[in-house]
Amino acid sequence: MKIRYLHTMVRVLDLEKSMAFFELLGLKETRRIDNEAGRFTLVFMAPEGQEECPVELTWNWDGDSGLPSDSRHFGHLAYGVEDIYAMCEKLQAAGVTINRPPRDGHMAFVRSPDNISIELLQIGEAKKPAEPWLSMPNTGTW
Repeated sequence: MKIRYLHTMVRVLDLEKSMAFFELLGLKETRRIDNEAGRFTLVFMAPEGQEECPVELTWNWDGDSGLPSDSRHFGHLAYGVEDIYAMCEKLQAAGVTINRPPRDGHMAFVRSPDNISIELLQIGEAKKPAEPWLSMPNTGTW
């Protein structure tokens, strides 16, 4: 029996803020569904050339009083990145908190505006540990 990854769905409170966050990671909108009867919008975003690996952002037009709350989300999303230090610098410059800095040159965690935990993993070999990441403490949870 074959199985294939389709997408990961996460609920978002502010669709525009969430899309902007995922765009910072390098994802682009690949598909959108506006469902007037259900009063929700689904936006699928994926890295260029990897459209088969989207994240589905689900936004309820009438709000969602459960967000942001960890209980409304699961674990984390994980993305491999070419240069973990450069990605963390880019996110930090845009005001994103690096919750778990890439002290090991391999792994970092950040959170989206909706409190979704995002794991960033260095593609290939870990980078040599370097400042400011090496001595940066954890912030919050991931």
